[in-house]
Amino acid sequence: MSEQPQVVPAGGPGEPVVELFEDPAAFLAVAEPVLGEAPVLTTVVATVTRRAVEHGGVVSSGPVWWAVVRDGPGEGAAVLGVAMRTLPIAPHWVYVLPMQPAAARALARALHARGEEVTAVNGATPAARDLAEELARLGGGVVRVEEHVRLHLLGDLVEPAPVPGRLRVADRDDLALALAWFAAFEGDAARQAGRDPHPAPPELSDVDAMRQRIDQGRVWLWEDEQGRVVHLSAANPPAYGVARIGPVFTPPEQRGRGWASNAVAEVSRMLRAQGNEVCLFTDQANPTSNGVYARLGFRPVVDLENLRIDPQPRDGPRDGPR
Repeated sequence: MSEQPQVVPAGGPGEPVVELFEDPAAFLAVAEPVLGEAPVLTTVVATVTRRAVEHGGVVSSGPVWWAVVRDGPGEGAAVLGVAMRTLPIAPHWVYVLPMQPAAARALARALHARGEEVTAVNGATPAARDLAEELARLGGGVVRVEEHVRLHLLGDLVEPAPVPGRLRVADRDDLALALAWFAAFEGDAARQAGRDPHPAPPELSDVDAMRQRIDQGRVWLWEDEQGRVVHLSAANPPAYGVARIGPVFTPPEQRGRGWASNAVAEVSRMLRAQGNEVCLFTDQANPTSNGVYARLGFRPVVDLENLRIDPQPRDGPRDGPR
């Protein structure tokens, strides 16, 4: 694993410069001021990168890198934006944080110049769209929206109507249940939004990773008054004072009873008591979950898009992206 970034040509003099890092620790050494300055917006990059540092990298069949886009060459040049490609399952999405159009287009040109195939982009709007459209222009594809996502930050917590039962921390006896419900969350969220489910990321079905989550006290279960487990909530380790809740899963037969609202409220109180701000993502196509979190006091921060870059259809270009 190389500590030195690969500087990829992205244009002529005066154009942004793209540096690609294979070493997450080397990337953090450069990007940490950016991540720490806006810890809510950067929560995904921060938590994924810190996990990669702790575990010695990312195991993937696809490309793995972290990118810094600067306003010129040299370490003294200002950072215009960051991105990463770490998802271990195809199509190995490129995740992009907010950046100006020129920076996003420079990243697209750098990836195209190194011959790297990119067919999926997600991240903050409009940076993700700028990156995907430039990649499509360079490679002869068309961009389509697969999913609209929204990042929310908890404001004043609004207490939900109480329900019977209690929240408890999961233990190792709950390992099989936690693995099953993490996997079920992925497919269920897609079906509720009218999409075909994707394979769950390997880390969600990895026994060792789940055991570590449980040992760290980052998985909680709600038990009803009979002691039956009816809900699961989890959270990522805090990064730069921000903790991200997710996944949040209630089996279909237990929905509509207030388990999720009460569990998320209690988890949020605990995370705040530890000195963290609390955020979470929702699928904009799921009005139920969006309504639950809005009533608890979560407020929108930024919209994100999951975008696909499809091959150019044989009958010519479409009328713009969908």
